[in-house]
Amino acid sequence: MAGHPCGASHGRETTPGLTLAAMSLTRSAAITIVAITCGLTGGLLRASGLAQESLPPGSAEPALIMLGTGTPVPDASAWGPASAVVAGGRLFVVDAGAGVSRRLAAAGFPRIKQVEAAFLTHLHSDHTLGYPDLIFTTWIMGRREPLAVYGPPGLRRMTDAIVDAWRDDVDVRVKGLERETREWLRVDATEIGPGVVYDRGRVKVTAIPVPHGHWQAFAYRFDLPGRSMTFSGDTAPNPALVKAARGTDILVHEVYNGKRVAPEARPGGEFWPEYLRTYHTSDAELARIASEVKPGLLVLNHVLRLGGTDDEILQNIREAGYKGRVVIAKDLDRY
Repeated sequence: MAGHPCGASHGRETTPGLTLAAMSLTRSAAITIVAITCGLTGGLLRASGLAQESLPPGSAEPALIMLGTGTPVPDASAWGPASAVVAGGRLFVVDAGAGVSRRLAAAGFPRIKQVEAAFLTHLHSDHTLGYPDLIFTTWIMGRREPLAVYGPPGLRRMTDAIVDAWRDDVDVRVKGLERETREWLRVDATEIGPGVVYDRGRVKVTAIPVPHGHWQAFAYRFDLPGRSMTFSGDTAPNPALVKAARGTDILVHEVYNGKRVAPEARPGGEFWPEYLRTYHTSDAELARIASEVKPGLLVLNHVLRLGGTDDEILQNIREAGYKGRVVIAKDLDRY
């Protein structure tokens, strides 16, 4: 369901006892929003991404913002995979898909220099096309500290290559009338392994290795004051992730429509079903995972519909036995 740029967000959600035709849930987003005159359409309201120079005032509990919920397929309503975690006036980013800085601005953070740290699940292009954007736009917008980025092996090489690719741009901005400061462009890229990778000021982030083909990939669990969130990234079903995510308040997990898998009419398309079943998680598999994890809310992200509908995926999850709260995320949804 497309959201209006003003008001509180809604994805498609189902809870036990509700029919699919009546699936909607008003989520509380305890975030102070400055009211502006704005036309409302469709009767559904989305949290406004209002321009502001500082982070929203701290709320009673940390917030999750789905910056981009897309896949490699270009979709104007679903930008590249990226999520924001806001806790106590601090801003963290998980993955950096295409358009990440503009989605941060739309979510209310135009001065994206405020990003305290970014965490990349793996280095697939759809999850990292916005990484140069994150590096250079935070610098241009006034970042004065090194950008802290955590991710799998290969992150440093990617970071160095990105900075080198834009070296002429950097020279012009430093030596020309813009008078940028080269030292402030610095990126502290940390290649991680399993375990706690970040633990500062009551924000702890744990990396969990997940299987995603030949990639070294990680899921992340955020333990925050009063709330926890776990991000699967791209992954096949994985017992280690189930164990690490148990009891999390929010589980953000990728999914594909298991009943729509078929070979594709393209070179190599005959391997598409094998690719999905080996590298990703079907709706029925996710139902079993969520039944073990028991999250407060299951958020479906990076959804491969394969010609099907959101209702179909939700129905598949219910038929596979999951009885908890579940929602299919849309860009700029807040939880």
